[in-house]
Amino acid sequence: MFGLSVGTKAEMPSAETALKGRSEAIKIAATHLHSGNPMQGPWPADSEIAVFGMGCFWGIERLFWMQAGVYSTAVGYIGGYTENPYYEEVCTGATGHNEVVQVVFLPAEISYSDLLTLFWENHDPTQGMRQGNDRGTQYRSGVYTTSVQQQELATQSLAQYQTLLAAKGYSEVTTEIIEAPRFYYAEDYHQQYLIKNPGGYCNMQGTGVACSIS
Repeated sequence: MFGLSVGTKAEMPSAETALKGRSEAIKIAATHLHSGNPMQGPWPADSEIAVFGMGCFWGIERLFWMQAGVYSTAVGYIGGYTENPYYEEVCTGATGHNEVVQVVFLPAEISYSDLLTLFWENHDPTQGMRQGNDRGTQYRSGVYTTSVQQQELATQSLAQYQTLLAAKGYSEVTTEIIEAPRFYYAEDYHQQYLIKNPGGYCNMQGTGVACSIS
């Protein structure tokens, strides 16, 4: 991210070489600055959780919290080996984690397919271990599913969007789609960062190719 020390490592560490981490979780505020809803639950009984990696998580979180039907959001780390990682550790590439946004949403108001459309259209899923000038494994494209239905929809949408991108000359999609591993909350200063820092860095850029999920 602009103005901060970032990693440029393009290869994932192994479980043996990754940083070891710690048992104590990072403490964050109880309520969301935009919605006023809980940051760590309890969630409404009719809600679901979606998790997306699209590069720098500051702008991505804002994209999702602005959507009607999204109950709460939080930024954090997922997909690596280090327990309760710190931001500075994730930036070295030695934890294996990705920067992600956790989205708690109400399916009666916004569907998972709607969220997938936002995901595909607001970053470039063909860039591998980077988004624009942000380079490193923590900026990889990823969908981390919390149900079998989400896994099926995400996989289908990747195939559909790949066809649309190829028609516009883009290369293969590099997005990883896996069952969501443990989510670790990022430090409190990262949560709703663009409310706390209205002129803060946002590197969110799509391909310009519209996504139609059927």
